Amino acid sequence: MGLVDRLKQEFPLEVEWLGFEIHPETPSEGMPLIMMFPQIDPEVMTRRLNDMAAPFSLSFRKIVHIANSRLALEASEFAKDHGRFDAFHRKLFDAYFTKGGDIGAIGILMQIARDTGLDADSLRRALEAGTFRSKLEKAREEAVRLRVTAAPTFLFNDKERIVGAQPLDVFRDLLKKMQG
Repeated sequence: MGLVDRLKQEFPLEVEWLGFEIHPETPSEGMPLIMMFPQIDPEVMTRRLNDMAAPFSLSFRKIVHIANSRLALEASEFAKDHGRFDAFHRKLFDAYFTKGGDIGAIGILMQIARDTGLDADSLRRALEAGTFRSKLEKAREEAVRLRVTAAPTFLFNDKERIVGAQPLDVFRDLLKKMQG
């Protein structure tokens, strides 16, 4: 069970995912991690991510290539419009972070669509037509307004925020403070 699902069991939460392209400058074919972040040690980053993900039964592969996420974010909007966002999001996460797939490739996105009960051909047409690009632009504008600079960023009532992958107790502490 994921972080949000666990928190929903303990707190009355309304969750809205905002598809924010954190690095729009990434070329469509992606790029090596070391070119985008020369200061990062992929081994250390992978160990840290896996340590933090273990309580949620998640695992991360060593990330050496950054995919362009634009089409994945558009596909996520398609899934949201068709009531399959949660399932699509989980499979997308798994495809990229666990299996090392290129989530900027239409073929991978179509397979994820099929795996989650979406019409893959309709998804392809929507991606090729740019049906959801304006939603991404609006999400970018909203992220700028909210001063979001990293993913993930969790905002609570437009006041409190948690940036980055944090332990479950960080969220619990903040939510308890907000209730009290």
